Amino acid sequence: MKETRKILTILIVMLLGLYMSSCKKDTVSATSTTTYSIRMTDAPAPFDAVYIDLQGVEITGNNGNTVLINVQTGIYNLLDFSNGVDTLIATGLLETTTVQQIRLILGSNNSVVLNGVSFPLSTPSAEQSGLKLQVHQILQAGVQYNVLIDFDANKSVILQGNGTYKLKPVLRTIETAISGAIRGKISPVGTLAIVTATSGIAYSSNVNANGDFLIMGLPAGTYEVTVTPALPLNSVIQNNITVTTGFTTNIGTIVL
Repeated sequence: MKETRKILTILIVMLLGLYMSSCKKDTVSATSTTTYSIRMTDAPAPFDAVYIDLQGVEITGNNGNTVLINVQTGIYNLLDFSNGVDTLIATGLLETTTVQQIRLILGSNNSVVLNGVSFPLSTPSAEQSGLKLQVHQILQAGVQYNVLIDFDANKSVILQGNGTYKLKPVLRTIETAISGAIRGKISPVGTLAIVTATSGIAYSSNVNANGDFLIMGLPAGTYEVTVTPALPLNSVIQNNITVTTGFTTNIGTIVL
């Protein structure tokens, strides 16, 4: 009888050991690390330069837990990263299965340059709570994630009534692997214009000094593209522009 009890005890201990090992493996799998990188791009804007003072990047994951990832701090001229140009600003290993929010933390050395004159950019909300982007992204173990943040300088710099400038950031995240883009050019070169691609939702960008434009982060579908130049020139519309996931549709030169 004692031998039977001894054998049963050994079996119970072995089963408990196997159960604890299984739980441990599940825990490791649930918290496995994922490489996460954040890059930044911009749409052209009618300024000489727009400088932002980037000091930190914070990721909010499961259950509201937050982590600061490695960031390349410094002052960035947003206009250096337009029309398809981007730069790596942060990267890190995440022990989470979802990303709920990305928060950019700015310092106080933000400014805009217009006609050779530099003006400080006030950023009270950014200094207090950061620039928050809702992401709601589910991560898969073993996949390297690259998120592109589109920082629209043209819409983000606001002229105040007293002649000062305020930074009210307009940002969105772009997942290039599940979206497409529209590229083109306007003539005559040097004309100020806004280009809008519409398919239920409108996406817009300014042309640069060379007349080029690029609208990124477009879901696949058919778009109406409208070029709205400064007066006295009239708008020009192109219909039935097809956007395919993972590709850039070049619509050539639009003559105004």
